[in-house]
Amino acid sequence: MLPHLRSNTKKEMIPMNKTNPGVALVTGASSGIGRATADALLSAGYRVFGTSRRTASNQSDGVTMLTCDVTDDASVAKMVDDVLAKAGRIDLLVNNAGMGLFGGAEESSIAQAQALFDVNVFGVFRVTNAVLPTMRRQGKGRIVNLSSVQGFIPAPYFALYASTKHAIEGYSESLDHELRPFGIRVSLVEPAYTRTAFEDNLAAPDQLLDIYDSARAGMTMSVRKSMEKGDAPEVVAKTILAAAIDPTPKKRYAAGKMARQVSFLRRFVPASAFDKSLRKQLGLPV
Repeated sequence: MLPHLRSNTKKEMIPMNKTNPGVALVTGASSGIGRATADALLSAGYRVFGTSRRTASNQSDGVTMLTCDVTDDASVAKMVDDVLAKAGRIDLLVNNAGMGLFGGAEESSIAQAQALFDVNVFGVFRVTNAVLPTMRRQGKGRIVNLSSVQGFIPAPYFALYASTKHAIEGYSESLDHELRPFGIRVSLVEPAYTRTAFEDNLAAPDQLLDIYDSARAGMTMSVRKSMEKGDAPEVVAKTILAAAIDPTPKKRYAAGKMARQVSFLRRFVPASAFDKSLRKQLGLPV
């Protein structure tokens, strides 16, 4: 396995500027938000590497695709080594790979919850830790972590998924403070509903309980309607690009009109009023 620290290469000697912002790595880039992000970064001048859990073609419209399972230490290490072998540096990391889980919180076993956290939380830890030595050596770097509005509001029947996003929020904000002395900044991008295959790929609980059948069915309809009105993946990708190139990066970037509205309401509406409105929007008894 190639070492993470590389000596001077021709790639490293090229100065980073607006026309050559550097090398970007996007996890979960085979479709949806990840694919749209890879395309947006490519158009902005980045040399882009994307990852997918299953083997994909090595080159996809200018994006170099690599196989990576973010739940496997060796797979992550090999992927980062491959990027460094080809490009010599990593200037931007977008942690997008993730999975969803829909159902009552008590309907999932501890093993299922752990599997969800292994992808959505520990997967981010693994890739970030593998990239940081290179960014510290460079004296600069940007990390953008995909969160969600469900990372800062309650999410009935998405409790475990929301827990992973709440964890990423706390991790990212804290990590940003740790890494600033090394010229590295960390930001969160928080979409609301986005028109991707996310709904179709949601995992189901592994121990369904009859008592939740009615509420779960109602929430399924609510989520489907919201997804139909959701933003295109390109809206989120545009926000990720903005976070990546912002000269004074913020901790959080709301992606899309609905996300901005939810963020505003969460900050300024009294908790009791927000709670009542949330239940009404989701069709839950107020």
